[in-house]
Amino acid sequence: MRAGTGEKGERGVRSPAASQRSFAAAARTAAKRRTSQRLSRLPSPLSPRPTLFRNRIVPVKLAAFAACLLPLALLVTDTLRDQLGTDPVAQLEHRSGIWALRLLLLTLAITPLRRLSGYAQLVRYRRMLGLFAFFYACVHLTIYVAIDLGGYWDQLLADIVKRPYMTVGFSAWLLLFPLAITSTRAMMRRLGRNWQRLHRLVYPAALLAALHFLWLVKADQREPLLYLAIFAALMLLRANVVIPARARLRSQNASGRSRSEWPEG
Repeated sequence: MRAGTGEKGERGVRSPAASQRSFAAAARTAAKRRTSQRLSRLPSPLSPRPTLFRNRIVPVKLAAFAACLLPLALLVTDTLRDQLGTDPVAQLEHRSGIWALRLLLLTLAITPLRRLSGYAQLVRYRRMLGLFAFFYACVHLTIYVAIDLGGYWDQLLADIVKRPYMTVGFSAWLLLFPLAITSTRAMMRRLGRNWQRLHRLVYPAALLAALHFLWLVKADQREPLLYLAIFAALMLLRANVVIPARARLRSQNASGRSRSEWPEG
């Protein structure tokens, strides 16, 4: 009886090292379980987007696309109905050019509005607005060359050299051209970081477009000055919103690297 009791007592008593190992194993198992539970709550990047999200984005984007085409439709309708006034060519040039400038400024307003409102989905409309701005700029230039100048390219070159408003206007179109042809996702992947550097040309392009309108108008310059003021306000918003955000991101990355043993990236 005593021998059996001794064996049972030896089996019932565990060493401190064995207890620590079993406690550590149980803690690791619990940590893995909590991590798997957290990961299971996250949406998979390969999983399809919620139907409600798709149903919200697609109709709004289609409506924005139709709204961008509306000025062209009205321009064509007024042309067919002969409702462009006494100088139809000037009206064609003005209305196509003004919508190119408006859409270009609206493209620049996407980032400040996204930062101020917190609505990240605004970025989805930036490329479409920028391409429509370039489209109306092409319509504006085509009307000037084909209708106003009668297709004489040598006269266009002479105007670009002699007239300052033509110089800045054509320069703005030249800056927008590489932005339009590199706006696809394939070009984004191919250019890498250089893609973002290239697309910063949109800022001087918008400034040149506003100056083109300002120097073109001789009498009442309130409208072109308004667009120039909008451009200046957008640049101030970018300086006050985007640049501090980038500074905070850099400081956070720097503090994270200082706290960790291995540098990020």
